[in-house]
Order: sequence, then structure tokens, then C-alpha cells
Amino acid sequence: MVTNEPGTTSPPNTSTPLKRAITGKMLFVFILGDVLGAGIYALVGEIAGEVGGAIWLPLLVALLMAMLTAASYAELVTKYPRAGGAAVFAERAYRRPFVSFMVGFSMLAAGVTSAAGLALAFAGDYLQVFVEIPSVAAALIFLAAVAMLNARGITESMRANLVMTVVEVSGLVTIIALAGLVLGRGEGSPSRVLEFADGTTPAFAVLGAALLAFYSFVGFETSANVAEEVTDVRRVYPRALLGAVVAAGAVYILVGLAVSTVVDADTLAGSSGPLLEVVNKADAGFPPWLFSLVALIAVANGALLTMIMASRLTFGLARDGLLPSALSKVLPGRRTPWAAIVATTAVAMILCATGSVAALAETVVLLLLVVFVSTNVAVLVLRRDDADGDHFRVPTVFPVLAVVTCIVLATQQSAETWLRALVLLAIGAVLYGVRRLATARSGGKSATS
Repeated sequence: MVTNEPGTTSPPNTSTPLKRAITGKMLFVFILGDVLGAGIYALVGEIAGEVGGAIWLPLLVALLMAMLTAASYAELVTKYPRAGGAAVFAERAYRRPFVSFMVGFSMLAAGVTSAAGLALAFAGDYLQVFVEIPSVAAALIFLAAVAMLNARGITESMRANLVMTVVEVSGLVTIIALAGLVLGRGEGSPSRVLEFADGTTPAFAVLGAALLAFYSFVGFETSANVAEEVTDVRRVYPRALLGAVVAAGAVYILVGLAVSTVVDADTLAGSSGPLLEVVNKADAGFPPWLFSLVALIAVANGALLTMIMASRLTFGLARDGLLPSALSKVLPGRRTPWAAIVATTAVAMILCATGSVAALAETVVLLLLVVFVSTNVAVLVLRRDDADGDHFRVPTVFPVLAVVTCIVLATQQSAETWLRALVLLAIGAVLYGVRRLATARSGGKSATS
């Protein structure tokens, strides 16, 4: 289905000021932890409300949608393994500095917006189980802690990610095991996995639910921004990326099957903690507060990985002259982009006060769809560009189908979400104009002009 494009030389050891410390296994865990974030802990109930008991089906459809774009990322990252991700791909494909900047800024805006939403989610009801503290204050403290871990080093961040990923995966596996326990007692209703909500057309219900489920899979794209820190990136990246997305999809589908066999769709749809309904139904001595802790760890892991992406993307844009060069400064000992970490954390802190978790999440999805369309088109455009060494190559039909999928998803977004995203993009356009004006006045020329 996918092949390596022939080449005559082995992948070059591209020079980079960043430390190459991420192995293939670490990258797999990085991506798995980013995809298996907080979404599944909250979205299962909403998916049940759309489709009924057949929760696993829209999760499967969303997995296939995500795999299309993930395959495009595998080709482009192994072809151009540099920090900057989608912005690098857009610059090479379209040769327009403004387009490259706006694609990169869309990714950056999505990253810091997602981190802000995750910080608010962390500071919500799950945290209040353990300590009562104003949510905004808790969110700001949380983001500061994430920034300090990010600045300490990519190796330390990856180790923390490993621990948190194990915890959040264990939480989902626990749900699957508890469902098995319920079925073993002769309780539950396996037939619900084939039931659809009353008064709906199954095909349209599955599509509507798949749009919700797609949010649970975003996160794989952040791995493109640590390409310069991956050892032997051209060999290990495709395996880690596609393997992690498939693994996450398998866990999601099993969770979907588990919850629908134990809890009816109406109960799931009416719960703000749908997976907790399975814990309560099983009544197996598993304390509900422990599941709240697992949810907090899942949210924290997602925020850490998102801020790693945002800081590396900011570093890449600054190095290429699309953002102030001061943002490309690196800690001498740690070799982490400290200036970019400070800047992205500050923006995320400001965004915490601008909307709810749901509103910020919807904006993230739409901004990422802009990035995904650009990346999938870039795959087709850059087929004419020969790269040194072997790299991953995906069949042409994949990026074409991915573009269609992204357009369909974008048309389902609300006017409010479009307005919020357009405001953020307008801010990016203004920043680009200011940067170009400053460059012109100084008589200089940006790296990508």
C-alpha cells in the first residue's frame, strides 16, 4: 500500500542546533500519548448521542480519515526532516512566504489554543475533586509547570510523556476490562453495539458522529515539529506515526464497544463523564477518584506534547525569518528553544481567559483542517521535487481523498467557530505584515522572501 521511494544514498545527517534524542520507540509513545488525549474521556457520550449504541463505527470512520492525512505527513517529514512541519512543506510547495507563514501560524494558533483549552480542562471538575482553587489560576500554574518541563529538555519531556501515556492507556484498558467483567457476570447488552439512535438515518448518524470522533485523533501532526530531534528520522518516522495512529484507533474502538455494552446510549449522552459510568456500573471496587486522577494525567500529557510542538514550530518559523529571530534562541546546555517556550506559554495563558474548553476545541479542529488541506496538496505538488536519499511514499489517491475529507469536515463547523478562527488568522496576517515592514525599513531581506 505504501512504499519507500528508491534512492542511491542513505539519509543525510542533517545539521541542527537541536539535540537528536528521540528514538523510534520514544516517537511512537510521543504520538500515541498525544492522540490518546483527553478527547476520548469526554467525547464518548456525545458520540453516543449522535449515533446510539454503535459508537465503534464512527470511531473507525474517523480513524480512516486520520490515516489519510497521517500518510501524507509520513511522506513529507521523511522527505524534509526539519522543525517547522507543515510550514516547511508549504514553503517548498507554494514558494510564497505569506502562504508558508499562514500555514505555520494556523498550526501554531491551533497548538496554543489547544494548550489553553487543555489547561482549562485540567483546572475543571477533575481537579476540584482533590483541591478547590479558581480555575483560571490553576490553569496558569499548570501551563507554567508544563513550560518548565519543556525547557528542561526533550529527553526529560519524553520520559514524562512515557509515564503519563502508560497511565492514560491503563485507564482506557481498565474500562475495557471492567466491561468484560460486567459481561462475564451475565449483565450488559452486547446487541447495543449494532443499534442506532431512534429517528436517524444510520449513514448520516455515523458521519455526524465521525466528525466528533475526529477530534480524538488530532495530535499526530505535532510529531512533524520534532523531526530534527529524531534519530534516523527517515527510517523510524513512518512506522512510529502510522503505528501509533492505528494503535490509538484500536484502543478507541475497543472502548466504544465496551461502553455501549455496559451502559445505554441515553445514559452516556447525558453524562459529562461517560467513562465513569462504566466504573460505576461495574461496581468492582475501582474508586471513582482514581479515574479522575487518570483523566488529569491524560489532559496533562496532551498539554505537554502540544506545547512541545508549538515551541518547536515557533523556533522553526523564527529561524526561517518568518517570526522575530529572538524566538530562535536555544539554551546552551539544554539545547531547548527557551525563547519560543516562553512566548508560546504566554499566549496560551492569555487564551485561557477568552473562551470555554468546548469553544477552544472547536477552533483547534478548524485551524488544523486548514493545515491538513495545505499539507495534503503539498504532497502532490512536491512529487516533482527529488529529495536526497530514500523516503516514504504514499499512493496518490490518499492525499486526494484526504483533501476531500478535510473539506467535508470544515463545512460542518459553526459560524461562530469560523469567526473565531478567522480572527486568529487575521492576527497572523498582521504579524506577517509588520515583520515584512520591519525588514524593508532595515534594508534587509527575510530568509524566505
